[in-house]
Amino acid sequence: MGVLDGKVAVVTGGASGIGLATARRLADEGARLAVVDLNEVAGRAAAEEVGGWYLRADVGEPADWASLVAEIERRAGGIDLAYLNAGVITNEADITALTDEQYRRIMGPNVDGVVFGVRAVVPSMARRGGGAIVATASLAGLIAYSSDPIYALTKHAVVGLVRALAPQLQEKNITINAICPGLVDTPLVGDDALSFLRAAKFPVIAPEAIAEAVFDRMTGSETGLPWVCQAGREPIAYHHRRVPGPRAEGAEGMAPPARFLGHDQVEES
Repeated sequence: MGVLDGKVAVVTGGASGIGLATARRLADEGARLAVVDLNEVAGRAAAEEVGGWYLRADVGEPADWASLVAEIERRAGGIDLAYLNAGVITNEADITALTDEQYRRIMGPNVDGVVFGVRAVVPSMARRGGGAIVATASLAGLIAYSSDPIYALTKHAVVGLVRALAPQLQEKNITINAICPGLVDTPLVGDDALSFLRAAKFPVIAPEAIAEAVFDRMTGSETGLPWVCQAGREPIAYHHRRVPGPRAEGAEGMAPPARFLGHDQVEES
């Protein structure tokens, strides 16, 4: 008996890397898996391995999300867990060399895939009494990552969305968190880069370690947090500093009403 027996999970980008490792981890705990990926051959193989089913979808397309959620509900009755993991990079550091095609390609899975994914799965989770959403961000979503600024932009967007959505989703008994790994041994990094890192004896994270962090977030109560994952360290929640509050004549500082901005995120003086 696993702790996820009876739970239904969807994993995007589930055909390889962190997505596949997470699908395996969730299946080991008894979850029923929907493996979502554009790579049909690898996706079907992954789904067969974890005893789930494969769904081909472009996560950047709203219509694909509507179809895949409907299919999961038809097969399994609903969704309890969602790992929004699909993503790409541009490999372009020079903003003046960035093409329109590169920009549109990365925004689809990295940003739209998370926004449309959350929008699509929340109603299904709410009907089942709650659930858990985890999105793959990156250390590039917390630092100034100049090697691929647009990738950094997308991952900052994921972190910001997770933090902003947490209060409203908590009302539906749904947690949402972002996983922010350092360098992980996945196809996204590339064989040449991985060989260089290994030759330099730089510690690279195994996908299984990230999968464990995802599992912990899906079974924990914390919400609205980015979780830093580095080789040789336990995942740790990253807390943003409070921003200074406004000043007005006769007042040293005050927080705006909660309806405009979370009061716990603004310094009062």
